[in-house]
Amino acid sequence: MFIEDDAQMDSFWVQSALGAIKALAFVYDIITLPVYLVMQAPWKRRQDSRRVKATLINKKLLVDEPSKYSADDIEAKIIKNDETELTYRTTEPPREVHVKMLQENIDTLEKVFNYVAKTHSTKRCLGTRQILSEEDETQPNGRVFKKYNMGDYEWKNFIEAERMAASFGRGLRELGQAPRENIVIFAETRAEWLIAAHGCFKQAMSIVTVYATLGDDGVAHCISETEVTTVITSHDLLPKFKTLLDKCPKVNTIIYMEDQLHKTETTGFKSGVKILPFAQVVKIGNDSKFENVPPKGEDTAIIMYTSGSTGTPKGVLLSHKNCIATMKGFCDMVTIYPEDVLIGFLPLAHVFELVAESVCLMTGISIGYSTPLTLIDTSSKIKRGCKGDASVLKPTCMTSVPLILDRISKGINDKVNSGSAFRKALFKFLYQYKVKWIQRGYRTPLIDKLVFEKVAKLMGGKVRIIMSGGAPLSADTHEQIKTCLCVDLIQGYGLTETTSGATVMDARDMTYGRTGGPLTVCDIRLVNWEEGNYRVTNKPYPQGEVVIGGDCVSQGYYKLPGKTNEDFFEEDGRRWFKTGDIGEVQTDGVLKIIDRKKDLVKLQAGEYVSLGKVESELKTCGIIENICVYGDPTKQFTVALVVPNQKHLEELAERNGLKNKTFEELCSSKIMEKAILKEISEHARKCKLQKYEVPAAITLCKEVWSPDMGLVTAAFKLKRKDIQDKYQHDINRMYAS
Repeated sequence: MFIEDDAQMDSFWVQSALGAIKALAFVYDIITLPVYLVMQAPWKRRQDSRRVKATLINKKLLVDEPSKYSADDIEAKIIKNDETELTYRTTEPPREVHVKMLQENIDTLEKVFNYVAKTHSTKRCLGTRQILSEEDETQPNGRVFKKYNMGDYEWKNFIEAERMAASFGRGLRELGQAPRENIVIFAETRAEWLIAAHGCFKQAMSIVTVYATLGDDGVAHCISETEVTTVITSHDLLPKFKTLLDKCPKVNTIIYMEDQLHKTETTGFKSGVKILPFAQVVKIGNDSKFENVPPKGEDTAIIMYTSGSTGTPKGVLLSHKNCIATMKGFCDMVTIYPEDVLIGFLPLAHVFELVAESVCLMTGISIGYSTPLTLIDTSSKIKRGCKGDASVLKPTCMTSVPLILDRISKGINDKVNSGSAFRKALFKFLYQYKVKWIQRGYRTPLIDKLVFEKVAKLMGGKVRIIMSGGAPLSADTHEQIKTCLCVDLIQGYGLTETTSGATVMDARDMTYGRTGGPLTVCDIRLVNWEEGNYRVTNKPYPQGEVVIGGDCVSQGYYKLPGKTNEDFFEEDGRRWFKTGDIGEVQTDGVLKIIDRKKDLVKLQAGEYVSLGKVESELKTCGIIENICVYGDPTKQFTVALVVPNQKHLEELAERNGLKNKTFEELCSSKIMEKAILKEISEHARKCKLQKYEVPAAITLCKEVWSPDMGLVTAAFKLKRKDIQDKYQHDINRMYAS
């Protein structure tokens, strides 16, 4: 995991000093082990980690209530079940918040906000960091960048936030928006986003969520397909509508969320379109006589557009019932405390973040908003000497995606590897020491205090839980983040089509690379996929395509009945979704995603290569910023398109005698191609990839892939077909070589 300089590491001084530290650690272990054994009860932690989280159930029982099951109904042996499919259900009971939602008949998101405004009233609800000024800052290289001088967080309590949402909803009615009509939210994550959404819910309006990073064609498609007349956007995104409005003829009203520093320019837009600030709509609503129009559980709350990795974005229909179901499931899996604080910075247009923040509302947790540009002290928009949002907010909870966690992991490695040989050796020893004792069920308070809590201050020093979703998290990154940041890193699995609900890791699970057991609101089924040789009869664990059934499953895709019938089905009064992901359920009932049907390539010699799995492992290599692996079924090996990390590329170039070269020149260099291929091969060996899975040739890409280029989605998932089309010449060259 850590890059080492073998010559330095073998020096006598380093080895002698490290030997002395290891001896001290050995003595410390002998003295403290009896104390820790009594105080920490590690056997309980090991038992909790290994306990069964889901049971196999008969198909005939799916129509029954879980409470009707007896011990005899639970199938203990796989052989007794169908040889083409197996269905699993959690062993966990509903927890307090889930039960409270049932008792209070909270079946819509509108009822959630009404309930919490009464329950938590004057408690801090939504917080926004104040930007005091934007100033020029000269960098060491002489370049000048705009940086923020930032103040503290300003908060709205639960009553204020709920009243503001109600006023915004009434303001929309005054502007001509009718109940049960669609309305688009195309904006960055911020407090006004959530307030606007709940204002719409109070008038039974369906919100259409569009990623702020989506390209113009994608945005126009979402707006036109849903036939909206009103768009809610932000100061930064408003200029896009100077060209977008020509593609969206039905839009007659645009509401923009104001900037803290700059006045918004509202001239030069298509005539006849009203452009109003967010605050004005709230003010209009304050004086309105319109009543709320409460939605029903079956009403569509959100038309959430997927990021479109295989073509045009699809609108997924999510009802209030779907959202409430996943909220209940999350509350049953994640322990929440009244004093918790969430830092919100992922896109609210992503179902995972929206449901996570809805859980925070329901449980009375404060949400402080941030952006990737201001998140930590070293973020690109933070003025020198000013603190990042995490340092000021000191959150206890955060949501993340593997892309961000991989970057944090690489940042830790870079910091370690920039130190002396002794520092590197010491950190590696302490890291392995902590991992060893954690696997035995112990905590390491002294090592955490002396070393790892300093790393944890990166995110404010109080984060206790990180929830990761949106894509598979590599086992190496999972272990490193959990170890170095002293947090519970909980991985979940779900899709937009299942309202982000499916499985969530148990916080007490000490394993890595798995996605947890089923939520209390859905069942997980494995179905044979013969083409890929994934069957429920496979040993040691049953394998197959993951199919999800329950209240969290969407009614389908907006205006796409054919695709809906292809991916969704009804069985015994329950809605099911075919994910296309391949999973295996292990002995304790925990799901592990091992493949994806669309990512599986069969090479000429008959070996199957999971492109997504290989990419996930190789992305943890420091030199790789992004990678797309390609496999031609008529060839015996794979190739890869690699976007290199500029800093690591320059360091590697210097070691190979290439100095004072531009990034583009290094990417075109055959010497660098060979050097990086060697780095990838060594990293692949550490990740235990098979020889046929490792790319035999690579092309270094000079452009960083972004959603604007159309090569990755707004959620930064690879658009394989578009990448292949753009780099087909390079793919042909690699195979020819």
